[in-house]
Amino acid sequence: MEFIQNNLLAFIVFFPALAALIILMMPNDAKNTIRRLSFLFSLVPLAGTLVLWFTYNAEFRYGGGFAFEVQAEWFPALGASFHMGLDGISLVMFLLTTMLTPLSILASFNIKEKVKMYMFLFLIMEMAMLGLFASLDLLIFFIFWEFGLVPMYFLIRLWGGKDRNYASFKFMIYTMAGSLGLLLSIQVMGLATGTYDIIKLMDVWVNLPPDATLAGTGISVWAFKNVAFWAFMVAFAIKVPIWPFHTWLPDAHTQAPVAGSMMLAGVLLKLGAYGFLRLVIPLFPLHANWAAGTLATLGALSIIFGGFAAFGQWNFKRLVAYSSINHMGFVVLGLAMTAFVYGRDFSTAISGDAIMATNGAVMQMFNHGVSAAAMFFLVGVLYERTHTLELKKYGGLWAIMPIYGALFLFTSMASLGLPGLNGFVGELLVARGVWGVFTWQLIFSMAGLLMTGAYILKALGETLHGPINPKWVGLKDMTLREHLVIWPLMVLMLTLGIWPQWVLVFINDTVTKSLLGLG
Repeated sequence: MEFIQNNLLAFIVFFPALAALIILMMPNDAKNTIRRLSFLFSLVPLAGTLVLWFTYNAEFRYGGGFAFEVQAEWFPALGASFHMGLDGISLVMFLLTTMLTPLSILASFNIKEKVKMYMFLFLIMEMAMLGLFASLDLLIFFIFWEFGLVPMYFLIRLWGGKDRNYASFKFMIYTMAGSLGLLLSIQVMGLATGTYDIIKLMDVWVNLPPDATLAGTGISVWAFKNVAFWAFMVAFAIKVPIWPFHTWLPDAHTQAPVAGSMMLAGVLLKLGAYGFLRLVIPLFPLHANWAAGTLATLGALSIIFGGFAAFGQWNFKRLVAYSSINHMGFVVLGLAMTAFVYGRDFSTAISGDAIMATNGAVMQMFNHGVSAAAMFFLVGVLYERTHTLELKKYGGLWAIMPIYGALFLFTSMASLGLPGLNGFVGELLVARGVWGVFTWQLIFSMAGLLMTGAYILKALGETLHGPINPKWVGLKDMTLREHLVIWPLMVLMLTLGIWPQWVLVFINDTVTKSLLGLG
């Protein structure tokens, strides 16, 4: 048990990098071996995460703080250390990442060009995402944050669609633009406090006297905190993405390979929301409280505009891409409630609502990751057979591919938020939690929720129903490999809808004890 607590976390984080190096040393023409070995390697972090999941016992759950901590000297001159650990929120994100990675690699078995480099990039991206979720040092956090950009850039650039150069450039520029202010703010925070340790900063940085000045600058702490807060906000808002910072996402999704879209929607978008929970709200509690209304309004606008934009699309992938903006708007709305109450002495009723909204935001992150990955995979299945993404060119496919039609209907209903499936749980918790404080934002966001039903029904109608296009007669139905990808996701959609407690219990304990300090 002691060995697991001391070493397993670091092993899980860095094993994908070791696996990527092994893949890189293999001959280029051993494509089948590379595919299978990459898939087997990707199962190792999943197995390790399951061990963490069942080892994360009541002591960690109810005691608050972080489990499986790893800390070693790294850059003492700057006050930075190699510090990692997991709480209930990051553990849930670990599970999401390590589940989606092998499924995405399995979905990539049809990649024929540069297979070795493709699998190498995928494994490196998994390492970066896991490292970010585990980071408890700001410099380490930023390194993994930047590290995750490079694999996705090349995945879009080398294996994307016809406009992949534009989409990959836009993806990189948008994210790098947010990272510049983030890096500068992190540097100054370290200089002002003598540490980059996130846990220490929650005390030292937050409690710096506002009328003090930063050493050697003459800039007041309060003035710099204002600038740093917005730098953090913009960096993570771009990543979520929150309206109006969302315009890179449809292009990136449309041009990315299928598995790239699965990971982009499933995990990479969650890095921004996780940044709000782990850094923005705890490190800038007064600013977060002040900006909570703005954040709630932007979340509501994301729900509304994302829904209407999705309904207006005739490109299947762009429709699903805009739906991510729509669904992630509920995450932002829940986070606004977290920001509103963090570090404040409110009534028990409002505090309980905040716990519910925050739980809902994290559940929505997990649920959307599962549903969006499944939706993008099913879009890819259709594209592989028809070589088109135009909805108007489909029609009547249920008669030709009945199994695909049933799977697509089930997944669409989960994305829609049908009670009994996973999409319903997070949105319900968020809506119930924010009602007492952000009433009008929630009311207006219902227009976006209405459009969710509209664009889902549009996608179903244009693909599965209507006259049969003679071009698609004879299309083969789902293959065994495709079943192996989609069925685990469907099982998750059903179990999370019927019994969300198996995930929610970890989230709730962390939210009530560690994040909000309530209960």
